[in-house]
Amino acid sequence: MILPITLTIAGAAALINIWLMIRVGQVRTSEKISVGDGGNDKVIRRMRAHANFGESLPIVLILIAAIELATGSATWLWVVGGVYMLGRIAHGVGMDGGKLGKGRMVGTILTLLITLGLGAYAIAIPYFTFTDASTSPVTVGTDAQLPPQS
Repeated sequence: MILPITLTIAGAAALINIWLMIRVGQVRTSEKISVGDGGNDKVIRRMRAHANFGESLPIVLILIAAIELATGSATWLWVVGGVYMLGRIAHGVGMDGGKLGKGRMVGTILTLLITLGLGAYAIAIPYFTFTDASTSPVTVGTDAQLPPQS
């Protein structure tokens, strides 16, 4: 089974991860710090932006995949995944401070709300029916009986 939302979000996440890595490398080069953070605020900020992405992405991606498997592809899940990615970009840029510093707060709030919403929805799926005519849940396994063993 192909999970188009999960695959797209995972691909976008890979690109954002590379972008964040490059940003760390750029500031390391300009500040002449090859290992660690050297106590340099610029390096620390860029490293934390990258690390924070790596800390929040796995659970969000797992939740998107689990929800997509359970309920099928849905427009709202595309939107949530896209907003999450935009929030992570805003956070990465905002970690530099200055005029764009509010991006950090925006990214943090979006990440928290999206994680909370996806988590709550995932918990609710087994107990409530959230499918409509345009989606069909995936059935794993079979109820067919095996032939008797001799």
